[in-house]
Amino acid sequence: MPPSKKFTPAPSRASDFDFLAGEWRIANHRLLPSGQSEAWDEFPGEASVHRLLGGLGSVEELRIPARGFAGMGLRLFDVQAQVWQDFWVNAKSGVLTPPAMLGGFADGVGLFQSDEMDGEQPIQVRSIWDEISATSCRWQQAVSRDGGETWAVSWWMRWTRV
Repeated sequence: MPPSKKFTPAPSRASDFDFLAGEWRIANHRLLPSGQSEAWDEFPGEASVHRLLGGLGSVEELRIPARGFAGMGLRLFDVQAQVWQDFWVNAKSGVLTPPAMLGGFADGVGLFQSDEMDGEQPIQVRSIWDEISATSCRWQQAVSRDGGETWAVSWWMRWTRV
């Protein structure tokens, strides 16, 4: 496998996640596990997002009743490094899941990435916030198994403000 491409987040600012504050309905599209072709599981969700510390933080409570699933996104802005850290907490464990995805916003698009493991295989995970407007946005997650050469989207969400 080629070495992972070095990811350098765009310098960002504390107010980058202000667009996400509020109540949302979410249309989820998640790729079914391999072996089941390229089929997508589609299901509704909802989220409440709060701005914290004057824009230095954002906390999201994600609820997906159709799947009996809930969790929390915690985003914190490192003022000195000008980088966002995006953490996940699954409601079943209540534990912050490392590593944080590091990222930032440039030209209206938020790009976040982390190096992780899938069993014994190193992978890179990327999330993108884009198509941001006053009433909607999109989030998508992709995985690279070849050091960042190619990416496969595994989950995307269309967020609509309530």
